[in-house]
Amino acid sequence: MGFSVVRTRDEAHLYLELHSCPDCGTDEAPWQQALVDVDGELSISYSAVCPGCGAEREYLFGVPDRETPVRGWPTFGGPEPSDVIDAGQWLEVAERLVAAVPTDRTEAGRALAIARAAVAEVIKFVPEGLDAVPDEEFWTVEGRANRETDPGRFRLQRLLLTRDRYAELAEQLGAR
Repeated sequence: MGFSVVRTRDEAHLYLELHSCPDCGTDEAPWQQALVDVDGELSISYSAVCPGCGAEREYLFGVPDRETPVRGWPTFGGPEPSDVIDAGQWLEVAERLVAAVPTDRTEAGRALAIARAAVAEVIKFVPEGLDAVPDEEFWTVEGRANRETDPGRFRLQRLLLTRDRYAELAEQLGAR
């Protein structure tokens, strides 16, 4: 069967936030997590009843081969790129957070820390020896659309500068 692997709880929760209810558009739900057996394959299930329309929702993910060490917050994954969120979606998350940084200093620091981590995830899609994220790493409609608005944002040097700037700003606000 081979479900796409979700590397950490933080990545799973972000994936769920990015996938609103297909029936009513509500993007929040009381998700319940469980390990389940699907046709002999151990999988991670996230299920909920949509608070907006009552639809039952479930997402199944593969279990990683090895546990991803949690180092700080947020921890989206290890050294490998995501299987469930594409490069364009990661950068969209970062840019959305930075465009609406809260006025509260603590919340602003948290938003910038997530933005930094999201850009770090985009960088994982750049193979060694290349200078940009390859086209095949944009597999969702949203990811491809984000890339089309300005493909230069996915050049490695620009991504590294962006990640470092977000890290500096987060640190100035006391986020870790």
